[in-house]
Amino acid sequence: MIRHIVLTRFAAATSEDVIAQIYAQLQALVVRLPGASGFHGGRSASPEQLERGYHHGFTIDFDSWAALATYAEHPDHKALGAQLVQHAEGGIDGILVLDIEV
Repeated sequence: MIRHIVLTRFAAATSEDVIAQIYAQLQALVVRLPGASGFHGGRSASPEQLERGYHHGFTIDFDSWAALATYAEHPDHKALGAQLVQHAEGGIDGILVLDIEV
């Protein structure tokens, strides 16, 4: 299984409603794609407070690298990714992506 982890440092002007809308659309996409499951996302509530500005994140689990590739190439993913970049502080520099085999 591949765990796709995305952390975002959203621009100060980005409302929690906008973030929730993007996350809801990502969750709806995950439900439709074979080999994708387990969308979890939201704002950090860490008592350690080591977010360093990356206060929001989400994870998606994929059955295989091929399933992750299908997601990455999907037009809805590309559109939602563009929204993340648009709302991230510094554009793409405000986004971290990790893919870990678990």
